[in-house]
Amino acid sequence: MIDLRSDTVTTPDDAMREAAATADVGDDVYGEDPTVTELEARAADAVGKGAALYVPSGTMGNQIAARVHADRGQEVLADRESHVVKYELGGLAQHADLQVRMLETDRGVPTPEQVAAEHVAEDLHRPGTGLLCLENTHNARGGLAIAPEKIAAAADAAHERDVPVHLDGARVFNAATALDVPVTDVVDPVDSVMFCLSKGLGAPIGSVLAGSEEFIAEARRTRKLFGGGMRQAGIVAGPGLEALENVDDLERDHENASLLAEGLSDLEGFDVQAPETNIVLADVSGTGLDAEGVLERCRERDVLGTVFGPTTVRFCTHRDVDREAIERALERLAAEF
Repeated sequence: MIDLRSDTVTTPDDAMREAAATADVGDDVYGEDPTVTELEARAADAVGKGAALYVPSGTMGNQIAARVHADRGQEVLADRESHVVKYELGGLAQHADLQVRMLETDRGVPTPEQVAAEHVAEDLHRPGTGLLCLENTHNARGGLAIAPEKIAAAADAAHERDVPVHLDGARVFNAATALDVPVTDVVDPVDSVMFCLSKGLGAPIGSVLAGSEEFIAEARRTRKLFGGGMRQAGIVAGPGLEALENVDDLERDHENASLLAEGLSDLEGFDVQAPETNIVLADVSGTGLDAEGVLERCRERDVLGTVFGPTTVRFCTHRDVDREAIERALERLAAEF
């Protein structure tokens, strides 16, 4: 089976398993797990922030950030297709008591003019805008790598109105790789960033939330509130340290995505969006089938993908699928479509 559903399906390699087996551990709620402490320090340094917090999932990292940055009842500005809007079970409302003002944007990022127009000042009747959430890469829009200047322009407009900015950077290292810029160029304009160790970087579990020391101190309390305090977490943080060494491998995943997209484009009825990173979207309405129907036929050929709309399918390349596997997948699908 060639599993292209997501880059979350990767399994830990030998180095990660060894790191888990030999990790120096302690009770992290007491701040006594040296492996977690090392991971947080290295992760903060990697993205150029003052401090970092290890969290079980990217969704928890995003929700913690929202809770810390904004006051109850305030509005969050976010792209209509963003992960925090579509895929986090309304967590902004459930966990932080926040309202979402959804924006129609170009490539998932509001312009400074949109931020200005949608910003609401606090007054007797309205709680005001409390947070701007951005995303890079942008998952639902096909893994788009958002240029640092677009991030900076939106963030500057928010900061001019005293609104903090959080970046859902689940795949931010993919963005930096695709844009050929240091990840700090992408992250510098925002107040906090979450990135996943368990996607393209290959760790079995965990994400990192990074920001200022003051922000992370409050985020640590909120992690406890959300049930994310962990004990001997070095066993999973050890593989996370190994994952930080895998950034240079992401370019191979992007190359494989381009190869996959080229091959899918040759299939009858597939209209494929050119990938910018490791996510390939295809409109399959031309096949006469819906997305589930197409994926059922893919499964019959031992190739897995994901429904991403009524007639849209997603394939995601990752470190466990090499070029040879992509070529085999294309051969199997060419025999089916």
